[in-house]
Amino acid sequence: MSASTHTTRTTTVPQATTDAPVTAPTSDTASAPTSGTASGRPASNGWRPVEMLKRRWPTVLAVVLVILTTADGSGELADTVGAFGDALPLLPLLYVIIHQIGKPRVTWPVLGAGVATMVALGAQDVVSQPVALVAIALAVLVWGAVRGTPHGRATFGVQAAGAFVFGALALVGLAVDPDLGRYLVAAGWFFHGVWDFVHLKLDKVVARSFAEWCGVVDVLIAVHLLFLL
Repeated sequence: MSASTHTTRTTTVPQATTDAPVTAPTSDTASAPTSGTASGRPASNGWRPVEMLKRRWPTVLAVVLVILTTADGSGELADTVGAFGDALPLLPLLYVIIHQIGKPRVTWPVLGAGVATMVALGAQDVVSQPVALVAIALAVLVWGAVRGTPHGRATFGVQAAGAFVFGALALVGLAVDPDLGRYLVAAGWFFHGVWDFVHLKLDKVVARSFAEWCGVVDVLIAVHLLFLL
């Protein structure tokens, strides 16, 4: 009797079949989204405009600066072209100085020193601002040619060419009639903006934040000279 009972128990065990339906997991963790939102997208850690401001603060600063600089709009064409033509040689000068120092982290302090130099030059009548800035750039280039450069001769040559081209556009733009000069000075600002964005892409010579800031400033000033005067 015990043997028969044992046989019955072993023959009634259900056999696995391939036709058995597959049941999906029913645990809560299997069906829950992997992020903090119902759609599965990552939850925002804060208001997106605030996050964007943190990332793009050089662009925001540049836009605010240009608006404050050009908001008046009541100046004469010659005065506006003269002001932006005077400042144009400062842009390549900053690059050649920072290139020669070889430390992008000094970019913003060098900018501050450059602005202070512009103010000092504007307070005297012995030499014009653009001529003085071009002369300083040439002196730095001679220093680099004699002493050597931290980024190599090729990069030094590019910076020297930039200083020559942008300095020439400024000086010629100031020397000709303002109706023509505005286009030369605007070209200088615009193409220096391109110059900035190339350096931003390559992450070379200057700080990335400065390259972004300066590129936006340059392009907006070029637009102002061409279309808003």
